[in-house]
Amino acid sequence: MSSSLLHLPTSSTRYQHQLDSPQFASLLLDLTAQFATSAARHDREASFPHENFERLHELGLLALTVPRALGGLGANLEQTARVVAAVARGEPSTALVLTMQYLHHASNQHATRWPRHLLDRVAREAVAEGALINALRVEPELGTPARGGLPATTARRTPDGWRISGRKVYSTGVPRLTWLSVWARSDDDLPLLGNWLVRKDSPGITIVETWDHLGMRATGSHDVIFDDVLVPLDHAVDVAPAGAAQEPDAGLLTWMAVLLSSIYDAVARSARDWLAQWLQDRVPANLGAPLASLPRFQEALGLIDTWLFSNATLMASAAAGRIAPDDSFRIKYLVTNQAIQVVEKAIELSGNPGLSNANPLQRHYRDVLCSRIHTPQNDTILINSGRAAFAAIAPSLQPATTTMKEAK
Repeated sequence: MSSSLLHLPTSSTRYQHQLDSPQFASLLLDLTAQFATSAARHDREASFPHENFERLHELGLLALTVPRALGGLGANLEQTARVVAAVARGEPSTALVLTMQYLHHASNQHATRWPRHLLDRVAREAVAEGALINALRVEPELGTPARGGLPATTARRTPDGWRISGRKVYSTGVPRLTWLSVWARSDDDLPLLGNWLVRKDSPGITIVETWDHLGMRATGSHDVIFDDVLVPLDHAVDVAPAGAAQEPDAGLLTWMAVLLSSIYDAVARSARDWLAQWLQDRVPANLGAPLASLPRFQEALGLIDTWLFSNATLMASAAAGRIAPDDSFRIKYLVTNQAIQVVEKAIELSGNPGLSNANPLQRHYRDVLCSRIHTPQNDTILINSGRAAFAAIAPSLQPATTTMKEAK
């Protein structure tokens, strides 16, 4: 299929039509198949799939959520989730890096808080050059900022601009990133807290290749060291006094929940397909018929497909705006946990073959387990849900001051 499909000089309504067309659906099937051919190698080597991003850029898909006014495709959440799922069916690490790109360009807060020239520059570089962006937030001592605390990474104010120093870990996609949104605090007496925009090619940045995890091994989530890295003063793109309440982007919460869920649901569907084919092909000598002919395995595949039906229904409802943003992370909780159940069931049914390195099921299992570590994590989702429930019953009661650490 010609890549010109995504570059027709047409109106925004024509773009919308193209993204929902049968031809575009066929293109996504081709991408799944193409990315799947190298997924096992990238997992084995923990190598970054640069060629996947080159292909996505050729097709204009790195700018999928960039507004049309800036040259992108301006995709909505339903369209974006379909792309993420298709990529994840082929190679889920690629899909995770892609999801971070899509979330940044879909953020309403960026549009209202960033200097206009920087917003335009990052967007237009995504369109023209395939430039990627992601947030660097987690630190060795602090862990994830979702658990509270201030970063050790410091932005020092100088006459020439900000000087940033610190170390970030789990920097997903960093081998390919152009822009780093670095969570830091200023050195002011009353420090500013938030995000500084830094180009990866700035002097003073060192990437330490530390990523060697059980699953999602191709994300290149290495450590990044900042040593007095100079950025202009207006690159403090989203900062506020430490302790100031900042309203979350409610719409982006739904996008995050749906897109992260789409990745791991896609992994589960790949596991399901492998299992169904294996049950069809496996003919034990004592049975003389495929395992798929036995009611036990028919029931099990029916259970798996019911979990996946539940996932699809939940994600479609959220993407269509039928679920309140406050409930969006319940979608992540339900979908990712059911995705794990799918792959665990497939391993239970297949036994040793499912755990053989010669088969992809063991890779799907390692990948799907990584769904548990994305913010917000399961305990946070359930604690917040429980607090909301008690507040609705007795709004005058003050919640316990249990810290997140104690709650764990």
